[in-house]
Amino acid sequence: MPDKENILGMTLDDILLITRKSGMPEYTSRQIADWLYKKKSAVFDEMSNLPKVARQLLEEKFYIDLNSPSDNQVSLDGTKKYLFRVRDGRFIESVYIPEPGRSTLCMSSQVGCKMGCVFCMTGKQGFHGNLTSGEILNQILSLPERDNLTNYVFMGMGEPLANTENVLKSLEIMTSSYGLGISPSRITVSTIGILPGLEKFLNLSRCHLAISLHSPFESERLELIPIEKVFPIKRVVDFLKANSLHRQRRISFEYIMFSGINDTARHINGLTRLLNGLRCRINLIRYHQIPQVSLEPSDDDTIKWFMSRLNEKGLLTTLRSSRGVDIFAACGMLSTARQQITGMS
Repeated sequence: MPDKENILGMTLDDILLITRKSGMPEYTSRQIADWLYKKKSAVFDEMSNLPKVARQLLEEKFYIDLNSPSDNQVSLDGTKKYLFRVRDGRFIESVYIPEPGRSTLCMSSQVGCKMGCVFCMTGKQGFHGNLTSGEILNQILSLPERDNLTNYVFMGMGEPLANTENVLKSLEIMTSSYGLGISPSRITVSTIGILPGLEKFLNLSRCHLAISLHSPFESERLELIPIEKVFPIKRVVDFLKANSLHRQRRISFEYIMFSGINDTARHINGLTRLLNGLRCRINLIRYHQIPQVSLEPSDDDTIKWFMSRLNEKGLLTTLRSSRGVDIFAACGMLSTARQQITGMS
């Protein structure tokens, strides 16, 4: 609808500008937000407490872009991977992870990714654009299991802090009383350490933060994560230590275990030195092999030893469960290259 604007993903302030420009009472903006984010309305005609003329004005200039998933796959462990169509005929993937007592949605923030991490399938398909705040929120609002969700993680396709404006706007709507009313303690944003975006995130959000680490040594991390050249991990950690706002949330470091690459005693000592003085936790993650990448996963005994030694050194360390491996829904495995090439949905 090129002649209309998507109202889904607008903040209360954005909607207030619309109502003022249209001569509607200011309280109408909160009514519209209520229909969009609490009642999850898909059409303006449902907004029964708005005058008919107001609904007609909205219909003339705006639309509500709620899109159900185009496809889904179900893992043997109950994990579900959903395919959503976005602009320009492209796709993103979101992952629903049910567990006893909680259900998590792994959300995407971009179509593809430009960071080029060697172990990640998303980066292999290239970068095709940022998601709008509406496209980010649609992953929640159009999810069949949306009423079961307890936790939300921006760990899907893309680098969230390379799309800071839209991610922060979606976080405001997710956590505001006029929006979805989700506690910030239920939301985690993962980044490889884009410092300008990280500073904005710390100032404007109280959600949890996860940093993709994978090696405490600059040269080794650079081989895995090219952005290390621009935003070295030591600089990121030093920034967090100096910024008191980090204490208002949980800070975790994601650490994928690669055999013979980052799973030695030297790396344990390096992590201890790097993170000394920062209240945080380390999440170890099993590497899930992807095509045309020669990296191999650390074996279970090495992972257990690595985790035990880090805990002994005072670094709270856990091992994240691998979910949805059989449907390519686990960490680093999301990619919609096939759908984008063939146009399949």
